[in-house]
Amino acid sequence: MHFDWTFLVRMSALVLPAIMLMAVHGAAAHAASPSTPATGVPLEKLPQQRIFFGHQSVGGNILDGVKQVAPAVRVVEVKAPTETVAPGTIAHAMVGQNEKPESKIADFERLVDGGMAKGADVAFFKFCYIDFNGATDARALFEKYRAMMDGLQARHPGTTFVHVTVPLTTVQRGAKAWLKELLGRPVWGITENVQRETFNQLLRKTYGGKAPLFDLAALESTGPDGTAETYELNGETWPAMSPAYSDDGGHLNAAGQARIAKEFLTFLSTLPAPAVQPPIPAVQTQP
Repeated sequence: MHFDWTFLVRMSALVLPAIMLMAVHGAAAHAASPSTPATGVPLEKLPQQRIFFGHQSVGGNILDGVKQVAPAVRVVEVKAPTETVAPGTIAHAMVGQNEKPESKIADFERLVDGGMAKGADVAFFKFCYIDFNGATDARALFEKYRAMMDGLQARHPGTTFVHVTVPLTTVQRGAKAWLKELLGRPVWGITENVQRETFNQLLRKTYGGKAPLFDLAALESTGPDGTAETYELNGETWPAMSPAYSDDGGHLNAAGQARIAKEFLTFLSTLPAPAVQPPIPAVQTQP
């Protein structure tokens, strides 16, 4: 039996380009899907959510990361609690003053009660690492935070309130740290991270498994290779920020922003979709 190789070559010249074109088109369509961006972040529910996020500098770092890894997500700064927030928006505002954590508690409460609870389906704020020093009474601060958040939840049951752990800093190491210890001076990051983690442990114990909790501190203290960044103090182990995520020891660098932003968006995507309100029936007029 004679096989016509000429015919096979002619058919291959016609069929292979078509197959390649279909493959390229399919890949492009998959890449363009809004629910599966190139970063792999699931965004299926975000188009429905109206999110309010109160923060200072590290929160700004996270939002910069959101713009980097998911530019299609709408991020808008709001100036007043009565502003309209469109679905699929992360609305944000600066709350309180750094180094005055009580001012952040009061400011967030003011914004939510002032109208933001009606304009957002999800609301939360975060403290900054600079709000905690070695002398901070983390337990007393947590009680003020809990009283405020529990009060908001009672007054606004239709809003999903999220809790965020306090970000950490790196711990000073090397010759400078050794010299400070020798001279009896505090090493940067050691006592401060203890107070931050004390607050975070209370947050996890109180709200973990009961309310949405974004564990920013746990993410910051886990290096890119999965290694936990820790240090020892008085026989106890405490977490610290991985140096890979910061250039100044506290704020997130580009790598840190991208890592946290992906986790942040994934977390937001797991929150319950906003409840659909039933339509208001039309008023029937008498004939």
